[in-house]
Amino acid sequence: MIAAYFDTAYLLKLYREETGSSAVRALAAKVDVLVCSLHGRAELIAATHRKIREGTAAPAHLDALLAQVAADQSAGALDWSPITETHLNRVADAFRRAPATVFLRAADALHLASAAEAGFIEIYSNDRHLLSSAPLFGLRGVDVIAR
Repeated sequence: MIAAYFDTAYLLKLYREETGSSAVRALAAKVDVLVCSLHGRAELIAATHRKIREGTAAPAHLDALLAQVAADQSAGALDWSPITETHLNRVADAFRRAPATVFLRAADALHLASAAEAGFIEIYSNDRHLLSSAPLFGLRGVDVIAR
């Protein structure tokens, strides 16, 4: 089984037409299952609600997202990685080792720790801060949009 870890920014591009969606969808079509931190599920819902607040989406878009995510989960195409104490310990360790110049947000650290704990060697995102912090977690950050 081929799996890939997508952060929330990449997942959103699967469910909404945005810049880079076609490249992300092409990548997703090559794998059997997409994995994301359980925190990413909340981020995905919040990001869709933000689009409603900004006027670029209707409330029906959130209902459609939730239905599609549920269908993708049921089909085994999307898996949410739980967050455990082990993940938080890995986050703490990364922050201990990070130089003061590293811009690492807590949500990005959770994605990176989740990907690393799940045994991934790559994480897919277009978030430059997450990508630049990936080596702190032993990961290679990949952006298929920037290619």
